[in-house]
Amino acid sequence: MTFDINAQSRPAQGTGASRRLRKAGRLPAVVYGGSKDAVGVSLDHNEMYYTLQDEKFHTSLINLSIDGATEQVLLRAVQYHPFKQQVLHVDFQRVDNETKVEIKVPLHFTNADSSVGVKMQGGTVSYALNDVLVRVAASKVPDFVEVDLSKLEASHPNVHLSDLKLPEGAELVSLLRGNDLAVAILNKAKA
Repeated sequence: MTFDINAQSRPAQGTGASRRLRKAGRLPAVVYGGSKDAVGVSLDHNEMYYTLQDEKFHTSLINLSIDGATEQVLLRAVQYHPFKQQVLHVDFQRVDNETKVEIKVPLHFTNADSSVGVKMQGGTVSYALNDVLVRVAASKVPDFVEVDLSKLEASHPNVHLSDLKLPEGAELVSLLRGNDLAVAILNKAKA
């Protein structure tokens, strides 16, 4: 999925300029990477705030139109106000379709209630991870990684990273580093 976002270049930099932008309902951001220099931009705050609520936006390619010129970017960082419903700053990275990126992808757990360990043995499932770091081409970043828990039972109480099915060309960074972490754990029923 691809998102389209409009931005304006922002010549004034610094804390004071960013505060003035926020008071005017704009959001300061920066676009970096590729063969070009970093560029300061401003976005409509409310539009970006509600777009950030969509989980898919965090892993999708974004067509960022800066004063009419469009660049392909990925969202890299978001800074929120500690207690207000306000986004303070956003970072975007320029990419092309073949750029290899490392990006956090959320996990979606399925079939926990139908697993033998929960349904027949009375166990409960604990989730050790909510997302995983994936290395993949920018155009092939998955929206999420599905974790099938249907095989959980007393003799097979864990789902590890090596059990996950990824799209072609995607690699889990933890596995590349030799860490086969548990993703979900079946807790035995108390007697």
